[in-house]
Amino acid sequence: MERHYDLVIIGAGPAGMTAAIYASRAGLKTAMLEMGAPGGKLIKTYEISNWPGIKGTNGAKLANDMFEHSTHFGAEYLYGNVVKVEDGEEYKTIICEDGTEYKAKAVIVATGTKERMMNIPGEEENVGRGVSYCAVCDGAFFRNQEIVVIGGGNSALEEALYLSEIASKVYVVIRRDVFRADEIVQKAVEENEKIEVIRKHVPLRVIDDGNRVTGIVLQNVDTKEEMTVETHGIFPYIGLDPATSFLEGLDVLDTYGYMTVDENCETKVKGIYGAGDVIHKNLRQVVTATNDGAIAAQHAFHEIKKI
Repeated sequence: MERHYDLVIIGAGPAGMTAAIYASRAGLKTAMLEMGAPGGKLIKTYEISNWPGIKGTNGAKLANDMFEHSTHFGAEYLYGNVVKVEDGEEYKTIICEDGTEYKAKAVIVATGTKERMMNIPGEEENVGRGVSYCAVCDGAFFRNQEIVVIGGGNSALEEALYLSEIASKVYVVIRRDVFRADEIVQKAVEENEKIEVIRKHVPLRVIDDGNRVTGIVLQNVDTKEEMTVETHGIFPYIGLDPATSFLEGLDVLDTYGYMTVDENCETKVKGIYGAGDVIHKNLRQVVTATNDGAIAAQHAFHEIKKI
């Protein structure tokens, strides 16, 4: 099955949904292709406190509001797992895993990033049995239990704070002796009596009893001494990788897999744009993602309509 559009947006996170608003409002026949629930990482975020005009809101609520807005002007919301994008002279071809193909005059890639795994023994086989990459999704399973969070950036500390409302104790394991997170988040963690920071340690292996996680072995980065923390819940937040494998061969990615774009969010392949966390940039936030989506959609509109 093949469908034709002016613009196809791959990904329905904040960048993709904003692009859909701008494009459909401008009169482009627009479709958003998403392989999961709309909202991206917003639906996994307990609280958003840096969206201008709203001092604090639940991530899932903001995602739902954005989604309703994104389809309000006629953009279609479609399900599909994109496996390849082909460049054509007049149309781009977007190929999905089930064989469905979409043709579009322009494509905006807004697929974001995926959580980086620890890549240690016992991790992969225990995903869903105690290892989780979404505190909002799975935190409730560990109510009044001791939980381990791996990572020292904003995401790790914010999730540790969220989990402290559920767990009896939260251990935060960091490789260095200092955090990488914003000062206000660091202060909140340090003042939280339920949170204990284990510094200068890295995860070595996950322990289980055959059914679920029972602990994690950590190693001191200086002495190489090992220690075991008993826990049923492990939440790694050690970084992100861009979801761009379907773009390989188009020469639009940097060495880390992020999209390289210009000031219009366009790649060097005319008509193919990148927006949001998937592009090479310094700050990845909801507000910067929406900025990218607006810029990409507006430029695509001008190019398609030859304005």
